[in-house]
Amino acid sequence: MMKRLITFLGCFAASATMVSADNMRMAVTTSFHNSGLSDSLLPAIEQDIGLKLDLLVVGTGQAIRLGKAGDVDAILVHSRSAEEAFVAAGYGTHRRNIMYNDFVFVGPKSDPAGIAAARTAQEALRKIADAEAVFVSRGDDSGTHNRERSLWGAIAANLDQKNGWYRSVGAGMGAALNTASGMNAYIMSDRASWLNFGNKGGLAMLYAGDPALFNQYAYLPVNPLLHRHVKTTQAKNLEAWLTSSRAKELINNYQIDGEKLFFFNAE
Repeated sequence: MMKRLITFLGCFAASATMVSADNMRMAVTTSFHNSGLSDSLLPAIEQDIGLKLDLLVVGTGQAIRLGKAGDVDAILVHSRSAEEAFVAAGYGTHRRNIMYNDFVFVGPKSDPAGIAAARTAQEALRKIADAEAVFVSRGDDSGTHNRERSLWGAIAANLDQKNGWYRSVGAGMGAALNTASGMNAYIMSDRASWLNFGNKGGLAMLYAGDPALFNQYAYLPVNPLLHRHVKTTQAKNLEAWLTSSRAKELINNYQIDGEKLFFFNAE
């Protein structure tokens, strides 16, 4: 009986060791996941540093709330003002640039608002508002939604949903793109999600290139002084990998249909 008990305890200890192997939870944006980049990075992270990542795929606003609550060990998001506020309030230890891409305006191939001829992102939105062409907004407090709101704010557009043309859907990037495709509407998307989107229908990318559409992604570890259970060692190891030459190679070489989706710029 004693021998059986010792064997059981030995198996239990081995099982416990396996459960406690390096792993961590990270909240990431839907655009990071929808782009397909996570499918390229996660296996390499596990192979290179033995770290298994559990991703919570949400908008930036929700990712920050998860970080504040200590429900994740780190966040990877793209809304600089919200990120800086997160660190300033003590919820995150610091903010580290990892990579960037850009936002683009997508819409009906016929382009009824004529945004393809716009000289700036603000002019493109003004054309949409003046034409009262249907525009789908994520409306989910994500990094994409926040940037879109700031651009609308710069032209003082009236976004009252009673107008009918502005449709806030409260959804992630993939779901919002599906809505835009179904309605043959305009939408602002990150380039990676658009290129990886399979239900384009009658939509096309119509406007891009304004510096105002620059889209920076950053990594923020959750502060262990507020949440003692967070996995600081694993978070540090992941940061070291995300800023390494190995990550640079994978990020810069990730393409869809021959087009690069992200550009590594970790400092």
